[in-house]
Amino acid sequence: MTDASPAAAPNPPDAVKQPVRPPLLSVLGPGLITGASDDDPSGIATYSQTGAQFGYDLGWTLLFSWPLMCAIQEISARIGRVTGRGVAGNLLKHYPRWVLYSIVSLLLLANTINLGADLGAMAAALKLVIGGPELLYVGLFALVSVLLEVFVRYARYVSILKWLTVVLFAYVGVAFVVHMPWLDVAHHLLIPKLSFKADYLTVVVAILGTTISPYLFFWQAEEEVEEVKERDGAKPLERAPDQAPAEFARIRWDTYLGMGLSNLVALFIVLTTAATLHTHGVTNIQTSSQAAEALRPIAGPAVFLIFALGIIGTGLLAVPVLASSAAYAVGESFGWHVGLTRKLGRAPRFYGVVALATLIGAIMNFTPLDPIKALFWSAVVNGVVAVPVMVMMMLLARRHDVMGRFTLPPLLRGIGWLATAVMAAAAIGMFATMGHG
Repeated sequence: MTDASPAAAPNPPDAVKQPVRPPLLSVLGPGLITGASDDDPSGIATYSQTGAQFGYDLGWTLLFSWPLMCAIQEISARIGRVTGRGVAGNLLKHYPRWVLYSIVSLLLLANTINLGADLGAMAAALKLVIGGPELLYVGLFALVSVLLEVFVRYARYVSILKWLTVVLFAYVGVAFVVHMPWLDVAHHLLIPKLSFKADYLTVVVAILGTTISPYLFFWQAEEEVEEVKERDGAKPLERAPDQAPAEFARIRWDTYLGMGLSNLVALFIVLTTAATLHTHGVTNIQTSSQAAEALRPIAGPAVFLIFALGIIGTGLLAVPVLASSAAYAVGESFGWHVGLTRKLGRAPRFYGVVALATLIGAIMNFTPLDPIKALFWSAVVNGVVAVPVMVMMMLLARRHDVMGRFTLPPLLRGIGWLATAVMAAAAIGMFATMGHG
């Protein structure tokens, strides 16, 4: 099916008044925040380890994954904008409950690991910069995040998250401060060096799991639902098909630019750590804070400071996305009132899950589990969990009883299935070669 809709009467009452080409700031929204939150401390650790261990060899994966993540995130956004429900809400309506509960359980597992790891990484980075008690910082970051989500009005909170995306450009700037052999970089990007060794495939799955993460699917779909609630005259497209052309154009630009920013920053983190850590023989990086500390004697205090502060900034952006996506999934699974647009009294169980997920993540840092060491493996978990979630999303998006006339166009459907197949093949390859490095 195409995006086209039948001719409508002039000025339909449910139309959202938008210019044909809306200003950039009005276009950028859920896609921008989704893409930026993808470069969380867990992602920074994954990209740093990639650059430190393999140099420039795996930079190509971030070029390769960009169209795949654009497609799957656009599909997520379309599901939310067309139906007025998130991914979990649509699964609840159209599939057996065991399917929904299995998907949501996997999402909660991945999000819990990510939350604990990100809070720990933020605290470790702040300790590197100013010293002090790391565990206290874990608690403070968790508390601040929950308070902002619960008590700051949605539109204002989204504005804060948009501005936080600016911190990502620090990682682009760092790459131009260190010595970078650009011709060598271009060669590795255009002519990939492939390997089927276990450690290589594990990192590939980790990169794919970081860039194509299940919590991002749930978040972007739900943010489109929230946009409908917040904007005057906006309705789900199944009820207001005349809004479809403008909305699909906005979603496409928002998603492609947001995912482009995400992968550009990730690529520059890989290049920076390759040009510094790998070149100097530092190949064993487990956390983002270790990467920042290792950069200090090699690249200087300024690069160290930018890298460390960037970890804190990206964590402040990612933690609420992780907690909220979990709350959206759980809340829709049980038919609760959900949404950051709702006040606490209108959605107490939704905000309870936000607080509980963040609390569990924080507590992980006080146990022997040591979630900081789980930073890299959380990306691997995401890579494996993403496969069943993507399959169910693709099945939802092809159903006329879900999407009506707005089932996916052939090209988007094809790239979506390609992304799903790539994630499945990478996960299978990783498990098949484990123990045979």
